[in-house]
Amino acid sequence: MDFGLVLLVLGGFLLGGAWSIWRADSDTKGRTGPQVVFAVVLLVAALLASASGVLRMV
Repeated sequence: MDFGLVLLVLGGFLLGGAWSIWRADSDTKGRTGPQVVFAVVLLVAALLASASGVLRMV
């Protein structure tokens, strides 16, 4: 199995996690600060993993 493909799968998994956290609403109005921060961190990690996977495959 190619390592680039593993990175792409990891990027997709992290992107799904970011989407799940972004969609989760708390009891308060809207999202809390830690939810937004964690979703952004996961989104950046997903983008980096996906870009690395694409570059590894090229």
